[in-house]
Amino acid sequence: GGTANLTCRVDQNDNTSLQWSNPAQQTLYFDDKKALRDNRIELVRASWHELSISVSDVSLSDEGQYTCSLFTMPVKTSKAFLTVLGVPEKPQITGFTSPVMEGERMQLTCKTSGSKPAADIRWFKNDKEVKDVKYLKEEDANRKTFTVSSTLDFLADRNDDGAVVSCRVDHESLNSTPQIAMQVLEIHYTPLVKIISSNSWPEEGQSIILTCESKGKPVPEPVLWTKDGGELPDPERMVVNGRVLSISFLNKTDNGTYRCEAKNPIGRNSTEYVLIVHDVFNTLLPTTVIPSLTTATVTTTVALTTSTTTSATAISTRDPNALAGQTGPDHALIGGIVAVVVFVTLCSIILLGRYLARHKGTYLTNEAKGAEDAPDADTAIINAEGSQVNAEEKKEYFI
Repeated sequence: GGTANLTCRVDQNDNTSLQWSNPAQQTLYFDDKKALRDNRIELVRASWHELSISVSDVSLSDEGQYTCSLFTMPVKTSKAFLTVLGVPEKPQITGFTSPVMEGERMQLTCKTSGSKPAADIRWFKNDKEVKDVKYLKEEDANRKTFTVSSTLDFLADRNDDGAVVSCRVDHESLNSTPQIAMQVLEIHYTPLVKIISSNSWPEEGQSIILTCESKGKPVPEPVLWTKDGGELPDPERMVVNGRVLSISFLNKTDNGTYRCEAKNPIGRNSTEYVLIVHDVFNTLLPTTVIPSLTTATVTTTVALTTSTTTSATAISTRDPNALAGQTGPDHALIGGIVAVVVFVTLCSIILLGRYLARHKGTYLTNEAKGAEDAPDADTAIINAEGSQVNAEEKKEYFI
């Protein structure tokens, strides 16, 4: 189909004729005179030093050895071999029947004829080359060109649905523009089911939405929701809208296994979701506790806990209206603690003073006994000395 240019040049020529002849030794041009009636052959340039011709729309039959002759004594010749490339035909893919079930074996064959030399075939799936293929080359009846074929063998998978399989023919005659045949795969498969929850930590009184995502080909029918192997027990709170199950005002009776099932003409599939309803999480405010008094000892303890504690002495509770994010010291709380400590200390001192005063008076009274009835000082002294004799028998204890 291309054009071949044949040029014969002579450096020194004494007005001697030049001639071009084909592989069959037929004269094409003698100087500027056309000898063979073939409209594809034309004169390009004719002079004493050059004879150039062109052959358009070449075919495989034009391939061979062409001779340029210079008619001197003796005749001088020069030969050129013309190689004609066989352009491969547009490839075709066979062996695909739509649709294909998942798991079935597929064999796609790509075939092209008329190439010379033999063409190269490469397979691609979504622009990614597939290497493990079979290749076959056969010689055509004209014994000049070749028919080549390649087979792609694989198992149908759901991931191949919609994939584009292409067969590319590379050949030097195509000028870096390969010929390509394409086939879009259609794979049928059972549904793939997945449940998505709107609440990762459901608590009593809250709501939850369970979405059943199902993907299959053909498209799955509307899904079926069940709980613990049976129907949904509370249709008023458990509402199904297409693939979505909504449960409002959760409580402990909603705990259980929820199943979503989807099916299509190929088969059915299901998945489960275990629902656990948690107790409502209560956050209690921290408290301050001051324990009861002991004799002659005052102890104050500040404890921040998440539970309520009562004390016989005093309880200080943080203002519930305080800002939740406040992290600075609570001056009111500290002031209250200091006031209580001072008050308890003063009370203890007063009680201790009164106790000591009362015991001291008793001692002085007992000590003065014996001198009350003495008529004079000497007798009082004698009575006092007698009191000292009995002093060993009288003992006082201070607690």
